[in-house]
Amino acid sequence: MSKTWHLPEDRFFDPEKSQKKAAMEIYERIKDLPIVSPHGHVNPQLFTDDSPGFGSPSDLLIIPDHYIFRIFYSQGLRLENFGIPYKNNSKKEVEQSHRKIWQNFADNFHLLRATASYSWLAYEFKFILGIDEVLDSENAMQIYDQIEEKLASPEFQPRSLYKKFNIEVLCTTDGASDSLQEHKEIARSGWDGRILPTFRPDSVVDLQNPNFKAEIQKLSESVDKKIKNFEDYLSALEKRRYYFKRAGAVSTDQGVLAPVTNELSYDEMNKLFKAALDGKTSPSNSKAFTGQMLNEMARMSCDDKLVMQLHPGVLRSHNQFIFDRFGADKGADIPIQTEFTKNLRPLLNMYGNNPRFTLCLFTLDEYTYSRELAPLAGHYPSIRLGPPWWFNDSWNGMSRFFDSVTETAGLYNLSGFVDDTRAFLSIPARHDVWRRVVANWLAKMTVTSFIDIDSAHELAYMLTYTQPKAVYNL
Repeated sequence: MSKTWHLPEDRFFDPEKSQKKAAMEIYERIKDLPIVSPHGHVNPQLFTDDSPGFGSPSDLLIIPDHYIFRIFYSQGLRLENFGIPYKNNSKKEVEQSHRKIWQNFADNFHLLRATASYSWLAYEFKFILGIDEVLDSENAMQIYDQIEEKLASPEFQPRSLYKKFNIEVLCTTDGASDSLQEHKEIARSGWDGRILPTFRPDSVVDLQNPNFKAEIQKLSESVDKKIKNFEDYLSALEKRRYYFKRAGAVSTDQGVLAPVTNELSYDEMNKLFKAALDGKTSPSNSKAFTGQMLNEMARMSCDDKLVMQLHPGVLRSHNQFIFDRFGADKGADIPIQTEFTKNLRPLLNMYGNNPRFTLCLFTLDEYTYSRELAPLAGHYPSIRLGPPWWFNDSWNGMSRFFDSVTETAGLYNLSGFVDDTRAFLSIPARHDVWRRVVANWLAKMTVTSFIDIDSAHELAYMLTYTQPKAVYNL
């Protein structure tokens, strides 16, 4: 007989009685607050109309989720067995039957136990999909059928779930040259859900992007002007940012290997840019160009007040075999050591004191929390600390974050929570974990007499709801 989910209301809280009691009291007041999601990767196409948008259960929970299949691959399982498509679109050896994909998922579901993904999936199965039994080999097809039936019903379409999840605003992530057609369709439909774009310029900033020239061509087409030099390039980026802001954007988002900022002259940048268009660049040239472009993006943020989000410290596609066969974003991205204090000094000396500038910093290198990020945020009025990100987006990662940064940065220099997810159904699950961590951590501060219970309630409300709205101008 299959097990049923054990998800008591006091789950994850510290077992010490006085702390658990305080945590439950704090959590009760924040658990049902509206969800503010200022950064994520959900496809806006889901919300263009109210037709079925999720596909099969395998489309919904397995094929797009590298958090899940990276663990399976680490155990020697083939990605093909989970329907992960080849880079060249070949279907050879890639499982096409979504029922077989689901069965493979169920057979190996136990491998996820104790991971963050397992806690999110438990919430999704139990509270969103109404599945009481823990998925296993025996009940796999029964649960598949139950989910498939639900996904065909009106109440499980994306717009309906948006309302059910009590989402107040959801931000997507969109390329610099994107037409934002889906966002326009949502606006024209008259639906009152708030789906906002986010400007992501990575593909037109990284000189070593193999498609850099093609991406610049797309950028040219998006502004209806040929980009011949660095001046044209900067002008195009400024126009695109304005275009995004008119469509509701409140922030930009950049991912870099290292947060290096440096000052290069216009002539130096023009030379590097033109050489890249001719296919001539190098890692050192690309690093130097990106370093000045971070300064340029900060300057633009001072002008248009779009919040600048910076996500450094990930070596993408570490496994060459996986990249060559399946492409990017397939669970092979690995954190690296990251330095912020020296690297960001040029940018912060230029713009860190500007009251129109907000820089949200994220990291996967936890060692920088107390050593660098908290002191920086505790000084520069422009800096806000993004929440524990990616591999740190977990109960323990969040708890370590609060312990590491709060005494130096304070709670008012944090940005609240961003779920940073492609998996729409995981949004309420992820926000619930954040709210439980907030409640538990503030309860600890209460029972140890660092703060009183009234302050804990006030801070919990801020960290859950008002802080992300304030930081991101929502």
